[in-house]
Formats: sequence, C-alpha cells, structure tokens
Amino acid sequence: MAAAVAAMMEGQEISSGTVVSWVASGVVLWSTAFVLVRGLFPKRSYDFCNRAVSTMHAVAAVCLACLSVADWSRPVRPLAAASTPSQMKALAVTLSYMVYDAACCHLHGDVRLDNTVHHLVSIVGIGAGLAYRRCGTEMVASLLITEISSPLLHLREMLKEFGVRDTDLNLLVDVLFAVTFSAARMGFGPYLTYVTVTADNPLLIKAMATGLQLVSAYWFLRILRMVRYKLGKKKPMPPQGKAN
Repeated sequence: MAAAVAAMMEGQEISSGTVVSWVASGVVLWSTAFVLVRGLFPKRSYDFCNRAVSTMHAVAAVCLACLSVADWSRPVRPLAAASTPSQMKALAVTLSYMVYDAACCHLHGDVRLDNTVHHLVSIVGIGAGLAYRRCGTEMVASLLITEISSPLLHLREMLKEFGVRDTDLNLLVDVLFAVTFSAARMGFGPYLTYVTVTADNPLLIKAMATGLQLVSAYWFLRILRMVRYKLGKKKPMPPQGKAN
C-alpha cells in the first residue's frame, strides 16, 4: 500500500499542489486498504481491521524513514535544513495515514483525549513541515522513533481478538512493546526534541515537537503501570498454610 503511494509520488515536481495530491491520494488508499481488510476478515471487529491498516502504515513509515536518511553516521543532520524529496514523500504518506486514522477513530466513536491530541499534534506538525519544506531531517527521525514500536502495540491488541490472553506470548509481546517504546520515545525522543527546539526551526515545529514528547511521556507512564500489572499477575501465589 505504501509502495503504491510512494510510486505515485515519484517523478513529480514538488509543488504545493503536488503535496496536497500526495496526501489526498494517500487518504484514499489507506481507506481502500481498510475496506479490503474488512472484506477479507468479515468476522473481525472494526478495531482489528483498523489496527491491521495501522500496522501496514507503521512498517511503511519505518522503511520510508530509513530510506530517506542520507548519512547514517549523522542521521539527524543537517538540522533546520530544506527537506529532500524522499523526506517529503515519507512525511506525506504518514500525514495521509493520520488523517485517515483520525477519521476512522471518530467514526468508530473512539474519541479519547490522548488519542485526539496525538492526531492533532501529528497532523499539524507534519502539515507545517510540508508547508515550510524544512525540518525534514528532524521530522523523519521522529517518524522512525514514534512508529518503530507501533507493530507490537497493534499485535498485542490483535492477539486478544484471537482469544490469546494471559499467556507467555502475551507477556512477551507486552514486554517487547514496552522496551521498544521506552528506548525509542524516552531514550532517543528527548534528544530529538532538544535538537529540534534548539535549532533554527519555525516556532510551530518546536511547539509540535514538544507536544509529541509530552504525549509520549504520558503514554510511557501508562505503559509502566501496564507492565507492573502484567508482571505482578505472573508472580506465583505464596503457598497457603494448613488450617489447624
């Protein structure tokens, strides 16, 4: 799906109209992917099908972000520089997904404050980056950091729909998700936020970078509580003493 989006972008002059057409085409393609998944898995829930599409996007976003890095010895350089075509394509794919996902959640009635803030920050931030045609390095790095743990996030929820609960597999996926999320968003995330805020970037980009890090910190605290709860359930119960 993302390959189709990226292929449509190749060889086009990057004007404002072109970027808008990329995003609009992406929204149509992600929506079509959802309809196809619903058709392939009619017995699965709305949430399951949306998570399947979200997993496709996460894999695509990580791949496109990696492909847009020009120098892996200095992956977050240059800062506050003009965005390259490959960076803008990666950002357009994710912006189109965020618009699709926000609409999908709204139609399903899944309107939570943290999720709404996440969508708002992502859409405004990526949209601003595409409009300014700057900060491509920082924003693509943010894509990699935020999406690398997403497949595990969706897998842990999709397993529940298959009836896989309170098993060693569940615990393994939960722990892997927690470790990946924590290392990416709370390990590399604060550094990326710092270099974005201290570089000569537009104020809106700095604000969105800070907002995304705050949302990540909030989710990090929730994940810690989840892991403590899961590990606590796995502890063996103390032997009961015999009644006299």
